[in-house]
Amino acid sequence: MNKPLRQTWDLESIFPGGSSSPELKAFLESLEAEAKQLREAVQSAKVPTNLQEISPLEEILSLFEKCVAKASEAGAFVGCLAAQDQNDKKAIQLSGRVTTLYAELQSIKAKFDNLLREIDDSLWASWLTTEKAAPLQFILNESRDLAREKMNPEMESLALELAIDGYHGWGEFYDTIVSKIQIPHEENGKTELLSAGQAFNKLHNPNREVRQEMFEKWEQAWTAAEDYCADTLNHLAGFRLKLYGNRGWEDVLKEPLAINRMSRETLETMWAVIQDAKPVLVEYLNRKAKLLGLEGLAWTDVEAPIRTAVSKVTYDEAAQTIVEQFRKFSPKLADFSQMAFDKSWIEAEDRPGKRPGGFCTSFQWSNQTRIFMTFGGTSSNVSTLAHELGHAYHQYLMSGLPVLNQDYAMNVAETASTFAEMIVADALVKAAKSEEEKLALLEEKIQNSVAFFMNIHARFLFETRFYDKRKEGLLNAAEISELMEEAQKEAYCNALSSYHPHFWASKLHFYSTGVPFYNFPYTFGYMFSTGLYVRALEEGSSFADKYDALLRDTGVMTVEALAKKHLGVDLTERDFWQGAADMCIADIQQFLRMTDHLA
Repeated sequence: MNKPLRQTWDLESIFPGGSSSPELKAFLESLEAEAKQLREAVQSAKVPTNLQEISPLEEILSLFEKCVAKASEAGAFVGCLAAQDQNDKKAIQLSGRVTTLYAELQSIKAKFDNLLREIDDSLWASWLTTEKAAPLQFILNESRDLAREKMNPEMESLALELAIDGYHGWGEFYDTIVSKIQIPHEENGKTELLSAGQAFNKLHNPNREVRQEMFEKWEQAWTAAEDYCADTLNHLAGFRLKLYGNRGWEDVLKEPLAINRMSRETLETMWAVIQDAKPVLVEYLNRKAKLLGLEGLAWTDVEAPIRTAVSKVTYDEAAQTIVEQFRKFSPKLADFSQMAFDKSWIEAEDRPGKRPGGFCTSFQWSNQTRIFMTFGGTSSNVSTLAHELGHAYHQYLMSGLPVLNQDYAMNVAETASTFAEMIVADALVKAAKSEEEKLALLEEKIQNSVAFFMNIHARFLFETRFYDKRKEGLLNAAEISELMEEAQKEAYCNALSSYHPHFWASKLHFYSTGVPFYNFPYTFGYMFSTGLYVRALEEGSSFADKYDALLRDTGVMTVEALAKKHLGVDLTERDFWQGAADMCIADIQQFLRMTDHLA
């Protein structure tokens, strides 16, 4: 890394010309034609009665996989365009076109899955042993079983079509709301208007006055937009609830649990272990308040560093550190990450107009990935970069597998990302050159436990209760803010002096139409990856290959089966989760010992 790394991503190698790309236009047209061909094939297909009649279904599967890969390519590209410039109106229009394509493919799949559920059980068992179907056995069984729990295919198809301008339309409207957020900030005698993404970075400034001033403006900005956000959230939830009701689903968690291929028992066991660990986290929060000279931590103090000096990290320094620490665990992971930096797969530039947050997106047709974030030089930004590279590596490992077998759920996706983040954080703590540096790095590591045990838990509590209330009717912005603050107080065990009532408005995840309950999978990923990290410490360098094998299986197993096969553990029991929690607790206990004299 001798020459400075490029901080803007290369999208031209995918489709040159951005949102006006002729190649993208032709690609979308070919995909639409293939989707039409796929629909016609499904409509003319008959339920087979013997193996000789199966071949049309196998041809449909092949074409469907091709369409899925190409839709991923188009969707990822358009998503990148919209994220890098929220004023790219053409990208927003293209987003609607791609959403229509996705809905069309979902509608076709609903009809195809209905064919699958009508196949005789003995013929089904025979087909799953054939060369074409055997590799897709898990996916085919999953699709068939789920089809039996949904409405008839005509109704499912109608719902998906209506969702384009209804459900997904509301999700896209939220993006418009965020793009209009502008927050004034004065620095070096100049006042500038910050985008939501830029302002969010200021909320993590080491200077408490800067944080508090920005938080007040942040709350004001979202208060001004609260009615728009409340309407959006109400209608997103209303659509889901109505759809679930027509499917006969009473439990609002049925779909997110199915999507994440996990049982409610596993989820409840995980939360129970976390709840039991919270008293130690409260000790940490109280100790941190004393170290900062405060009676109690405000919302913006929770993630503040205990050192007051501003410590900036350059993008190149962050890249070098990440690759070096990855190499200690896995040369394969390090080489992949170096390639991502060298090939400019990462958009990190700090500039106006970008969407807030970070993500990794997959281009399945060209077997590439792209990472989006805004790098401001904070340690949190370094963590985000490592996190997203973990996602990218996960997708890299899936190359060569059938496209349908690459569709892993969010909870195991977050496992790969948080594991990568943990490698960097733990290595830096162990390599600290002074007690002060070690304390600061340890505290940053503990922040993840606070985030996943408390912040994400607050989101889960809020969303669960919001859906319960929404069944009774629309909620206004004040009622939603009250639910949010109540959930935060419970999740943080009333340990903070102030909270963030408009968090529900500012958090993109509540408005995701791709994944309902975009919260508990994060905590699962953190806890599962911590358990994996415990195993990695026990087994040493030999674990890297086992880790890769586990990630490659994430698209074809429930999480319970995955853990049983690769780790020999039962996720519905407390033992595995307790081992992960104990590692987090050990960090906090070390922090408390190191700060005894300071407090």
